[in-house]
Amino acid sequence: MGDIADKAGIHFRMLNRRKGPAVRGPRGQMDRDLYRDNMQSVLGNYENLDLVEGSVEDLLLEEGKEIDSVVSFSDPSEELTLLSSLGGDASKGTSLSSSEANRSQRQARIRGVVVKNADGSMTEVLAKCVVITTGTFLRGVLMMGKDRYVGGRHLNDSEEVEPPSVGLAQTLSRFGFPLGRLKTGTPARLDGRTIDWDACTVQPSENPAAPFSHIRQFLGEQPPNVAAGTLIDCFMTRTNEETHKLVLEYAHTLPEYDGMDGKGNGPRYCPSIYKKVERFPDRSGHNSFLEPEGLNTDLVYPNGMSGPYPPEIQEMIFRTMPGLANVEIVRPGYDVEYDFINPQALTHTLETKTISGLFLAGQICGTTGYEEAGAQGIIAGANAGRAAVASAAKDSALPFILGRDEGYIGVLIDDLVTRGTQEPYRMFTSRAEYRISLRADNADLRLTRKGVEYGLVRDAERIASVEARQMLIEDRVADLTKFKLFVTDWAERDGSGLMGGDAMNRKGREGHKKSAEAILGMPHVTLEAVEKVVAQVQKEENERAVLNNADGGEVIDIHEVMQGSPPSIYDTVEATIKYKSYVQRQHKDMESWRKAQGVRIPPDILYDHAYLPTFSKEELEKLNKIRPSTFAEASQISGMTPQSLVYLYHVVTKRIKDKDAKKQSNTSVSK
Repeated sequence: MGDIADKAGIHFRMLNRRKGPAVRGPRGQMDRDLYRDNMQSVLGNYENLDLVEGSVEDLLLEEGKEIDSVVSFSDPSEELTLLSSLGGDASKGTSLSSSEANRSQRQARIRGVVVKNADGSMTEVLAKCVVITTGTFLRGVLMMGKDRYVGGRHLNDSEEVEPPSVGLAQTLSRFGFPLGRLKTGTPARLDGRTIDWDACTVQPSENPAAPFSHIRQFLGEQPPNVAAGTLIDCFMTRTNEETHKLVLEYAHTLPEYDGMDGKGNGPRYCPSIYKKVERFPDRSGHNSFLEPEGLNTDLVYPNGMSGPYPPEIQEMIFRTMPGLANVEIVRPGYDVEYDFINPQALTHTLETKTISGLFLAGQICGTTGYEEAGAQGIIAGANAGRAAVASAAKDSALPFILGRDEGYIGVLIDDLVTRGTQEPYRMFTSRAEYRISLRADNADLRLTRKGVEYGLVRDAERIASVEARQMLIEDRVADLTKFKLFVTDWAERDGSGLMGGDAMNRKGREGHKKSAEAILGMPHVTLEAVEKVVAQVQKEENERAVLNNADGGEVIDIHEVMQGSPPSIYDTVEATIKYKSYVQRQHKDMESWRKAQGVRIPPDILYDHAYLPTFSKEELEKLNKIRPSTFAEASQISGMTPQSLVYLYHVVTKRIKDKDAKKQSNTSVSK
């Protein structure tokens, strides 16, 4: 997937580059046609994979109360760390993948699917396991203004609609799956030839770019379109008071939805332009990024501007924005409302508890976003494949599950299956307890070996590149740990004052030494600056050694001078050292938190920004509504982040200590 993203990428940026490595994330914009062609080529030539084109109309099932499962999945809880670490309640066992733990809920096992062919005929495709990724198609309804029509989505560059999946929804409903309704929206597609680009702010691609493929990163290669210079620019425009006036004035033309009393249950963090204006009345404008959809098309995607108004209203709204005064809409934006299943009906393998061998992934599980869907697809596909192979061999299987400390995928799925969701779920770094360790720069080191262990990664070049990168990182960290210099020398050679400056020259510090690792751990000190000092010292020592050896003195060895870390390891080396103490503190905080699940939360606590300034609006809203009595209950609220729970724990324990101290003081006074 990363390799194909590189091949199709036409615009690359590293998000949050000015912040620390823990919150940086590579972003790539793909040429739709290039991505489709490259992915179809890979799938069409993939070993042991047959492609069947058709519409899945229904499931083939063997029904029976407490029927045997397709394959015996063993309970992995003994071998996983930090799974459901914020929960700890009795439901943990059934949310895991143990087949026996879920026997009482099982009503059927999968036998295959019924496929509708292009000519209208039906074909039965038999299978040991099935993965459903229905997206927005499950009883989908498309909406534009007051118009409603059934469908999953519009075909690209066309007014034609792909039909919804109704038979599947009916089958899932018949088996008692907890179904709900969610909505999402897509903005209009604009004609780039009618945009005044000079009136917009250019957002160029980074060059050189950070590739998605770790092999390409390790080899120092650039994505093809970066190397060829065939990148695009994106542009930024912005809404204004006139835009907002129209957005509110024509709110009565928006659709009426099935969910939430007609308001629709849409993404909280990717809201429509109407929701933005409604929620933030004090803001004078909202940014919109104009993203050309490909190298050979004039279609432009106005990111952040979804809003299913009637087409003529959409045009009026766009034409109030800089650069869009004469814009033409190629295809109006629309919303789609669809069924989803509360993911608490799944195990950590993403297998359903009710139908053995049936796995779900993507928007059907209540998530929104491409990355979230892709992440679930990896887990569901891996476990379905392992189950099918084990079943054919009449063997049991150890499920492929990631812990919360192993990857954001683990956090995402653990949140979904243990807490569930009532609104479209998005993954944020703040949802992870160990986000300092879960970085883009070390994803290959964290996950590739696990992929190899479970038979999911077999590419020899990829395995070799990970092992080589791991060795280079460990060697460089070891070199920096071993190299020591007087603190006064560090300050003198640095020149920027960041390596201690005058503080290092205070009396009594002359004989004190610090390692290069310790210096790099200081704020604002870069790996590049530390390596330059180390190389300078080593070069001087070698020069002295050469002179000494030439004069016939005792032979002094010549050492290799440290070279700068290559791009393939630079970020990881720097982050590993800089975050070392923070990681240790984070582990300590979370260990204290896990021991405090039973602590009661005072019923009169105020959930507002004045008292809890670090909390998000979503967290305060849900805490005020639910008002949990213990931290165990608070941890089960969807959307509560580990950092906020720890913060609340410190607030409550401080309040308890202050009360106890006051009580003790009053007792002493009375005596």
